Amino acid sequence: MSTPQLPMPQAAAPEWQAAAGPSYGGYTSPIPVVRTHLGHALASEWTKIKSVRSTIWTLGVFVVLVLGIGLLAAVVVSNSSSEMNGENPLSLGFFGLLLGLMCIITLGVLTTASEYGTGMIRTTMTACPSRARVLAAKSIVFFAVAFVVTLVTTSFIAFVDASLLKDNGAKDPSAGEWLKGTLGVSLYVALLGLLSLIVGSIIRHSAGAITIMIGAVLAPLVVALFMFSQSLENVRQALFEYSIPNQLSVFYSNSLSESGPSGWDPLWIIVGVTAVAFAGAVALLEKRDV
Repeated sequence: MSTPQLPMPQAAAPEWQAAAGPSYGGYTSPIPVVRTHLGHALASEWTKIKSVRSTIWTLGVFVVLVLGIGLLAAVVVSNSSSEMNGENPLSLGFFGLLLGLMCIITLGVLTTASEYGTGMIRTTMTACPSRARVLAAKSIVFFAVAFVVTLVTTSFIAFVDASLLKDNGAKDPSAGEWLKGTLGVSLYVALLGLLSLIVGSIIRHSAGAITIMIGAVLAPLVVALFMFSQSLENVRQALFEYSIPNQLSVFYSNSLSESGPSGWDPLWIIVGVTAVAFAGAVALLEKRDV
Protein backbone atom coordinates (compact mmCIF):
# COMPACT_ATOMS: atom_id res chain seq x y z
CA MET A 1 0.00 0.00 0.00
CA SER A 2 1.53 3.29 -1.15
CA THR A 3 1.75 6.23 1.15
CA PRO A 4 -0.23 9.25 -0.13
CA GLN A 5 1.90 12.22 -0.96
CA LEU A 6 1.19 15.33 1.02
CA PRO A 7 1.04 18.67 -0.90
CA MET A 8 4.20 20.64 -0.71
CA PRO A 9 3.86 23.91 1.20
CA GLN A 10 3.60 26.89 -1.16
CA ALA A 11 6.43 29.36 -0.98
CA ALA A 12 5.61 32.78 0.34
CA ALA A 13 5.05 35.46 -2.29
CA PRO A 14 7.96 37.78 -2.87
CA GLU A 15 7.85 41.18 -1.26
CA TRP A 16 7.23 42.97 -4.60
CA GLN A 17 4.11 40.85 -5.14
CA ALA A 18 2.77 41.57 -1.67
CA ALA A 19 3.34 45.28 -2.17
CA ALA A 20 1.58 45.37 -5.54
CA GLY A 21 -1.78 44.17 -4.29
CA PRO A 22 -3.84 40.98 -3.88
CA SER A 23 -2.71 37.88 -5.74
CA TYR A 24 -4.80 35.84 -8.16
CA GLY A 25 -3.89 32.18 -8.62
CA GLY A 26 -0.49 32.65 -7.08
CA TYR A 27 0.40 35.64 -9.29
CA THR A 28 0.18 39.33 -8.70
CA SER A 29 1.07 41.92 -11.34
CA PRO A 30 3.98 44.14 -10.36
CA ILE A 31 2.12 47.08 -11.94
CA PRO A 32 0.19 48.90 -9.22
CA VAL A 33 -3.49 49.56 -9.80
CA VAL A 34 -4.20 53.29 -10.02
CA ARG A 35 -7.69 54.73 -9.92
CA THR A 36 -8.22 56.84 -13.00
CA HIS A 37 -9.50 60.40 -12.83
CA LEU A 38 -10.26 63.38 -15.07
CA GLY A 39 -6.58 64.27 -15.32
CA HIS A 40 -5.84 61.02 -17.15
CA ALA A 41 -8.67 61.67 -19.60
CA LEU A 42 -7.40 65.21 -20.19
CA ALA A 43 -3.90 63.93 -20.92
CA SER A 44 -5.32 61.41 -23.37
CA GLU A 45 -7.44 63.97 -25.22
CA TRP A 46 -4.55 66.44 -25.35
CA THR A 47 -2.37 63.77 -26.94
CA LYS A 48 -5.07 63.11 -29.54
CA ILE A 49 -5.81 66.70 -30.50
CA LYS A 50 -2.15 67.69 -30.87
CA SER A 51 -1.16 64.61 -32.87
CA VAL A 52 -3.77 64.67 -35.66
CA ARG A 53 -3.28 66.67 -38.85
CA SER A 54 -6.78 68.11 -38.83
CA THR A 55 -5.90 70.27 -35.83
CA ILE A 56 -2.93 71.87 -37.55
CA TRP A 57 -4.78 72.39 -40.83
CA THR A 58 -8.00 73.83 -39.42
CA LEU A 59 -6.30 76.13 -36.92
CA GLY A 60 -3.72 77.15 -39.51
CA VAL A 61 -6.40 78.13 -42.03
CA PHE A 62 -8.29 79.94 -39.25
CA VAL A 63 -5.26 82.08 -38.40
CA VAL A 64 -4.59 82.83 -42.07
CA LEU A 65 -8.19 83.90 -42.70
CA VAL A 66 -8.48 86.11 -39.62
CA LEU A 67 -5.11 87.78 -40.07
CA GLY A 68 -5.20 87.94 -43.86
CA ILE A 69 -8.70 89.37 -44.28
CA GLY A 70 -8.39 91.66 -41.27
CA LEU A 71 -5.08 93.05 -42.48
CA LEU A 72 -6.32 93.41 -46.06
CA ALA A 73 -9.39 95.34 -44.95
CA ALA A 74 -7.25 97.69 -42.85
CA VAL A 75 -4.77 98.30 -45.68
CA VAL A 76 -7.54 99.05 -48.18
CA VAL A 77 -9.21 101.54 -45.83
CA SER A 78 -5.94 103.20 -44.82
CA ASN A 79 -4.89 103.71 -48.45
CA SER A 80 -8.26 105.03 -49.56
CA SER A 81 -9.52 108.58 -49.31
CA SER A 82 -12.51 107.55 -47.18
CA GLU A 83 -12.54 108.28 -43.49
CA MET A 84 -13.65 106.00 -40.66
CA ASN A 85 -15.72 108.85 -39.17
CA GLY A 86 -15.12 107.81 -35.59
CA GLU A 87 -15.93 104.12 -36.15
CA ASN A 88 -14.35 101.35 -34.14
CA PRO A 89 -11.25 100.11 -36.07
CA LEU A 90 -11.52 96.72 -34.36
CA SER A 91 -14.70 96.04 -36.35
CA LEU A 92 -12.62 95.25 -39.45
CA GLY A 93 -11.61 91.99 -37.78
CA PHE A 94 -15.23 90.82 -38.01
CA PHE A 95 -15.04 89.69 -41.65
CA GLY A 96 -12.06 87.39 -41.26
CA LEU A 97 -13.40 85.98 -38.00
CA LEU A 98 -16.76 85.15 -39.58
CA LEU A 99 -15.06 83.05 -42.25
CA GLY A 100 -12.55 81.58 -39.81
CA LEU A 101 -15.45 80.48 -37.64
CA MET A 102 -16.07 77.64 -40.12
CA CYS A 103 -12.64 76.21 -39.27
CA ILE A 104 -13.36 76.19 -35.53
CA ILE A 105 -16.73 74.54 -36.17
CA THR A 106 -15.09 71.87 -38.34
CA LEU A 107 -12.42 71.10 -35.75
CA GLY A 108 -15.02 70.92 -32.99
CA VAL A 109 -17.08 68.37 -34.90
CA LEU A 110 -14.04 66.28 -35.87
CA THR A 111 -12.87 66.13 -32.25
CA THR A 112 -15.73 63.75 -31.45
CA ALA A 113 -17.42 62.58 -34.65
CA SER A 114 -14.21 61.37 -36.30
CA GLU A 115 -13.74 58.79 -33.54
CA TYR A 116 -17.15 57.33 -34.31
CA GLY A 117 -16.26 57.15 -37.99
CA THR A 118 -13.01 55.26 -37.39
CA GLY A 119 -14.28 53.14 -34.49
CA MET A 120 -11.63 54.59 -32.18
CA ILE A 121 -14.39 55.61 -29.79
CA ARG A 122 -14.65 51.96 -28.63
CA THR A 123 -11.03 52.04 -27.50
CA THR A 124 -11.59 55.39 -25.80
CA MET A 125 -14.63 54.16 -23.89
CA THR A 126 -12.87 50.92 -22.92
CA ALA A 127 -9.96 52.87 -21.48
CA CYS A 128 -12.35 55.27 -19.71
CA PRO A 129 -15.78 53.69 -19.11
CA SER A 130 -17.14 56.95 -17.69
CA ARG A 131 -18.68 58.47 -20.81
CA ALA A 132 -19.45 61.79 -19.15
CA ARG A 133 -15.78 62.08 -18.18
CA VAL A 134 -14.70 61.43 -21.77
CA LEU A 135 -16.99 64.13 -23.14
CA ALA A 136 -15.94 66.54 -20.40
CA ALA A 137 -12.24 65.94 -21.15
CA LYS A 138 -12.77 66.48 -24.88
CA SER A 139 -14.71 69.66 -24.17
CA ILE A 140 -12.12 71.13 -21.81
CA VAL A 141 -9.15 70.40 -24.08
CA PHE A 142 -10.87 71.67 -27.21
CA PHE A 143 -12.21 74.81 -25.54
CA ALA A 144 -8.76 75.67 -24.18
CA VAL A 145 -7.08 75.22 -27.57
CA ALA A 146 -9.76 77.13 -29.50
CA PHE A 147 -9.85 79.96 -26.98
CA VAL A 148 -6.08 80.49 -26.81
CA VAL A 149 -5.64 80.42 -30.61
CA THR A 150 -8.57 82.79 -31.15
CA LEU A 151 -7.47 85.18 -28.40
CA VAL A 152 -3.92 85.46 -29.73
CA THR A 153 -5.11 85.91 -33.33
CA THR A 154 -7.85 88.46 -32.63
CA SER A 155 -5.63 90.44 -30.26
CA PHE A 156 -2.87 90.67 -32.85
CA ILE A 157 -5.14 91.80 -35.69
CA ALA A 158 -6.91 94.25 -33.37
CA PHE A 159 -3.65 96.00 -32.50
CA VAL A 160 -2.58 96.05 -36.16
CA ASP A 161 -5.89 97.48 -37.39
CA ALA A 162 -5.95 100.13 -34.66
CA SER A 163 -2.39 101.18 -35.54
CA LEU A 164 -3.02 101.36 -39.30
CA LEU A 165 -6.26 103.31 -39.05
CA LYS A 166 -5.42 105.82 -36.33
CA ASP A 167 -4.80 108.49 -39.00
CA ASN A 168 -7.98 107.72 -40.96
CA GLY A 169 -10.46 109.16 -38.53
CA ALA A 170 -10.96 105.94 -36.56
CA LYS A 171 -11.87 106.32 -32.91
CA ASP A 172 -9.55 105.25 -30.14
CA PRO A 173 -11.22 102.10 -28.74
CA SER A 174 -12.12 102.22 -25.08
CA ALA A 175 -11.01 99.58 -22.59
CA GLY A 176 -14.43 97.94 -22.79
CA GLU A 177 -14.27 97.78 -26.60
CA TRP A 178 -10.81 96.26 -26.45
CA LEU A 179 -12.06 93.66 -23.97
CA LYS A 180 -15.09 92.74 -26.07
CA GLY A 181 -13.14 92.74 -29.35
CA THR A 182 -10.52 90.33 -28.04
CA LEU A 183 -11.50 88.38 -24.92
CA GLY A 184 -15.26 88.48 -25.46
CA VAL A 185 -15.25 87.44 -29.08
CA SER A 186 -12.67 84.70 -28.34
CA LEU A 187 -14.91 83.22 -25.65
CA TYR A 188 -17.87 83.31 -28.03
CA VAL A 189 -16.00 81.59 -30.87
CA ALA A 190 -14.57 78.92 -28.54
CA LEU A 191 -18.03 78.23 -27.10
CA LEU A 192 -19.53 77.96 -30.58
CA GLY A 193 -16.79 75.48 -31.45
CA LEU A 194 -17.60 73.61 -28.24
CA LEU A 195 -21.26 73.49 -29.28
CA SER A 196 -20.09 71.96 -32.57
CA LEU A 197 -18.16 69.32 -30.63
CA ILE A 198 -21.30 68.45 -28.67
CA VAL A 199 -23.40 68.27 -31.83
CA GLY A 200 -20.77 65.94 -33.30
CA SER A 201 -21.14 63.70 -30.25
CA ILE A 202 -24.92 63.66 -30.69
CA ILE A 203 -25.01 63.16 -34.47
CA ARG A 204 -21.94 60.86 -34.60
CA HIS A 205 -21.36 61.77 -38.25
CA SER A 206 -18.79 64.36 -39.29
CA ALA A 207 -20.41 65.61 -42.51
CA GLY A 208 -23.87 65.72 -40.98
CA ALA A 209 -22.78 67.63 -37.86
CA ILE A 210 -20.71 70.14 -39.87
CA THR A 211 -23.67 70.75 -42.18
CA ILE A 212 -25.98 71.34 -39.21
CA MET A 213 -23.60 73.83 -37.60
CA ILE A 214 -22.90 75.77 -40.80
CA GLY A 215 -26.63 75.89 -41.39
CA ALA A 216 -27.14 77.23 -37.86
CA VAL A 217 -24.62 79.99 -38.60
CA LEU A 218 -25.85 81.07 -42.02
CA ALA A 219 -29.45 79.88 -42.49
CA PRO A 220 -31.26 82.36 -40.16
CA LEU A 221 -29.66 85.36 -41.84
CA VAL A 222 -30.25 84.03 -45.36
CA VAL A 223 -33.87 83.09 -44.65
CA ALA A 224 -34.54 86.53 -43.16
CA LEU A 225 -33.30 88.21 -46.32
CA PHE A 226 -36.08 86.55 -48.33
CA MET A 227 -38.94 87.31 -45.93
CA PHE A 228 -40.71 90.12 -47.76
CA SER A 229 -44.19 89.61 -46.30
CA GLN A 230 -45.28 92.23 -43.77
CA SER A 231 -46.95 89.52 -41.66
CA LEU A 232 -43.56 87.90 -41.13
CA GLU A 233 -41.81 91.10 -40.10
CA ASN A 234 -41.47 90.04 -36.45
CA VAL A 235 -40.02 86.68 -37.43
CA ARG A 236 -37.67 88.35 -39.88
CA GLN A 237 -36.47 90.80 -37.25
CA ALA A 238 -35.88 88.03 -34.70
CA LEU A 239 -33.86 86.01 -37.21
CA PHE A 240 -31.68 89.05 -37.90
CA GLU A 241 -31.20 89.91 -34.26
CA TYR A 242 -30.32 86.42 -33.02
CA SER A 243 -28.38 85.18 -36.03
CA ILE A 244 -24.82 84.23 -35.18
CA PRO A 245 -23.24 86.82 -37.54
CA ASN A 246 -25.23 89.59 -35.82
CA GLN A 247 -24.33 88.32 -32.34
CA LEU A 248 -20.70 88.19 -33.41
CA SER A 249 -20.87 91.78 -34.65
CA VAL A 250 -22.19 92.93 -31.26
CA PHE A 251 -18.72 92.38 -29.80
CA TYR A 252 -17.43 94.99 -32.25
CA SER A 253 -20.23 97.47 -31.39
CA ASN A 254 -21.43 97.10 -34.97
CA SER A 255 -24.72 95.22 -34.67
CA LEU A 256 -26.64 94.51 -37.88
CA SER A 257 -29.91 95.46 -36.17
CA GLU A 258 -30.90 98.32 -33.91
CA SER A 259 -32.51 96.05 -31.30
CA GLY A 260 -31.78 92.55 -30.00
CA PRO A 261 -28.73 91.40 -28.07
CA SER A 262 -26.26 94.03 -26.94
CA GLY A 263 -23.21 94.26 -24.72
CA TRP A 264 -22.28 90.82 -23.43
CA ASP A 265 -25.69 89.27 -24.17
CA PRO A 266 -24.45 87.03 -27.02
CA LEU A 267 -21.97 85.40 -24.66
CA TRP A 268 -24.64 84.50 -22.11
CA ILE A 269 -26.88 83.16 -24.89
CA ILE A 270 -24.21 80.81 -26.24
CA VAL A 271 -23.30 79.71 -22.70
CA GLY A 272 -26.91 78.71 -22.03
CA VAL A 273 -27.35 76.91 -25.35
CA THR A 274 -24.05 75.04 -24.95
CA ALA A 275 -24.90 73.97 -21.37
CA VAL A 276 -28.26 72.56 -22.44
CA ALA A 277 -26.69 70.75 -25.40
CA PHE A 278 -23.95 69.30 -23.17
CA ALA A 279 -26.52 67.91 -20.71
CA GLY A 280 -28.44 66.34 -23.59
CA ALA A 281 -25.29 64.82 -25.07
CA VAL A 282 -24.32 63.25 -21.74
CA ALA A 283 -27.81 61.77 -21.36
CA LEU A 284 -27.64 60.26 -24.86
CA LEU A 285 -24.13 58.90 -24.27
CA GLU A 286 -25.33 57.00 -21.21
CA LYS A 287 -28.28 55.46 -23.07
CA ARG A 288 -26.82 54.58 -26.49
CA ASP A 289 -24.29 51.94 -27.43
CA VAL A 290 -20.88 53.11 -28.52
